[in-house]
Amino acid sequence: MSESWQNNRGNGGPFRAAHAEPEILPPAGSPGAEEPQQTYYYEPPQPQPMPQPERRRPRWAYAPATYVLVGINCLVFLVMVLGGVSPVAPTPEQLLTYGADYGPYVLVLGEWWRLLTATFVHVGLIHLATNMWCLWNLGLLGEPLMGPFGMLAAYVLTGIGGNLLSTAIHPGVPGGSGGIVGAGASGAVFGLAGVLIVLLKSPLLPLPQAEVQRLRKSVIWFAVLNFVIGAGTWIARTSLQIDNMAHLGGFLSGLAFAVPLVPRIGARREIFLRRRWFAVLGMSFLLLLLAFGIRSFYVGGR
Repeated sequence: MSESWQNNRGNGGPFRAAHAEPEILPPAGSPGAEEPQQTYYYEPPQPQPMPQPERRRPRWAYAPATYVLVGINCLVFLVMVLGGVSPVAPTPEQLLTYGADYGPYVLVLGEWWRLLTATFVHVGLIHLATNMWCLWNLGLLGEPLMGPFGMLAAYVLTGIGGNLLSTAIHPGVPGGSGGIVGAGASGAVFGLAGVLIVLLKSPLLPLPQAEVQRLRKSVIWFAVLNFVIGAGTWIARTSLQIDNMAHLGGFLSGLAFAVPLVPRIGARREIFLRRRWFAVLGMSFLLLLLAFGIRSFYVGGR
């Protein structure tokens, strides 16, 4: 979950050589006695090639982008800890040093890269573990439908979309509400949930419809439950809160990203690739347009 602080904190035998059978000659005086003699030989069966055992692909090969994303998140956390950041309760200043999202830094200082880097920064080991568990499960389900490139694009674009909405709601500049320091992969995780909700609705999937519907309902309940948990931390007004705006932004971005897509299984490859590029480029343009609008609204006239 994205977390934040308020601004105030073969079967042959072994013998292969041919051996000759004795000559078979017609009896003397028989009609065939004048015919040329023929010699017959036993021809052993030709050796059959040994069947090659089927090579099983390692599990990671079915979802390489998912494992890469989990690995990057864990590597960033390790670098943070080795750099002196607390593995349990890092401070907002430490999170900002490693790329967390913060409205004034983004809108005023122009550090737009924080919308991406914040998706790889986590507020402690428990925060990292829960997000990686969700990312791993949703990635193993979603990557076979989108392909590795689609998985990477969905993570990046929906993660940026989640942080962009969070920045718009908590800009931390005059004329807006107080800023928050936000970090975590859950905006992207919610984005993947949004993508799956759309793709699992496709009738092209060569799977039993009952199983597809069960998976889809599980993803929907995952999103609903986590929205409720996030709202609970907001109502309780704890200093460490779940940023539901990042969740909502990621989820809506995931729905929008998936609309042009056709699952790779069941659709011709050229159609799928064309629609995937349309989804990536269209979503990128939409996020750029929203970012320009948000910045213009808060600081464009100042």
